[in-house]
Amino acid sequence: MQHAINKELLGPKAKALTQAVEACVHCGFCLPTCPTYDELGEEINSPRGRIFIMKEVLEGTIPMEEALDPIDNCLGCDACITACPSGVEYGHLITAFRAKAESERSKSIGRRIMRSMILNTLPYANRAKWAFRAGGLIRPLKGIMPKKLQPAIELLPASLPPSDPLPEVYPAKGPVRGRVALLTGCVQQVLAPEINRATLEVLSANGIETVIPKDQACCGALAMHTGVEKRARQTARQLIKSIPSDVDALITNAAGCGSGINEYSILFAGEPDEAEATALSSKTKDVSTYLQEIGLIQPPELPEEQSVVYHDACHLAHAQGERAAPRALLNAIPNLRLLEPPDWEICCGSAGIYNIEKPDVAKELGRKKVNNLMSTHPDALALGNIGCMTQIQKHLESYDTPPPVLHTVQILAKAYANGG
Repeated sequence: MQHAINKELLGPKAKALTQAVEACVHCGFCLPTCPTYDELGEEINSPRGRIFIMKEVLEGTIPMEEALDPIDNCLGCDACITACPSGVEYGHLITAFRAKAESERSKSIGRRIMRSMILNTLPYANRAKWAFRAGGLIRPLKGIMPKKLQPAIELLPASLPPSDPLPEVYPAKGPVRGRVALLTGCVQQVLAPEINRATLEVLSANGIETVIPKDQACCGALAMHTGVEKRARQTARQLIKSIPSDVDALITNAAGCGSGINEYSILFAGEPDEAEATALSSKTKDVSTYLQEIGLIQPPELPEEQSVVYHDACHLAHAQGERAAPRALLNAIPNLRLLEPPDWEICCGSAGIYNIEKPDVAKELGRKKVNNLMSTHPDALALGNIGCMTQIQKHLESYDTPPPVLHTVQILAKAYANGG
């Protein structure tokens, strides 16, 4: 008997769900690029396998419980989108379906506690800072802590860099070419404040004035990508209200944040402020994309030749379709030689909180990613996402003399400083 998806029961997300399901022709082009299919070797843990089981749930032929394990195993890396010849919007599908799954699933006490700890800490910079400091005190006790907490403890930083408060406005150098707002991020401003500082310096060197809204909030990506829609909309609304209307763009320098904002059409589907949310989404650009669009002012030559391998963050390369801009920016630096790693399209295993909830798969992906990057014998690693940075730095600890892991704008900032 042929079943059909009941669109009325799905509400405003019916279009995103059904279009993605119906577009898949099960060709298999996605299989080689799927990290979990590669690691687990099961069709059900591939994109087309997940699409099939999501379709069965939406048609009412199987219960939600049967879909939870393969859906939870998905990193949401969107590599299948890049590989798909049919244009399946898998990212929209998995985001919308996870929201449905999260609202219907039976949640264990352990899951409730872990999710509550994460979602009430990481999206808030001050809370995250104090949590990291407290976590540093319990790192030596990792062995006696509950097993489910150990992956999170392993990822805690040994120390935190000094705070770097940002001004409300960072002026442009020379003739003003544009005015933007900067999303400073949550955890990033605690773990690596130098990324935002470098972003301001590079934008300034290119004639861009930057506004840093003090009342901005988390973009909601972490909650949204784990299916907690209400929480995601709550912080996203505060962010939307904080961004001034007289800026050319909202600049992101964390791929996960940029990807999350790009999905506001899904998050706010059917909401009264849907138009306002999608307007900000269309105005949001990764810093590499923006710099490439306005035309990079030639940076000075590095004092000595440097070989840099570039790591593609999944939420920049696959979710936002941006691979060319970061490479163009790095190639514009005289004395820099850009290297390409094998298997660039495979996720590093960070994926939001995936490396906490699915540590075994995440560790193997992290190990492979670092080995591929290091096979190029680089002087430095460049990337565009704080989650990838944390994951890669953790797996570089097994190397005696690991190279520095830097955001693309940090390398650009150093080049501009060399000429100043």
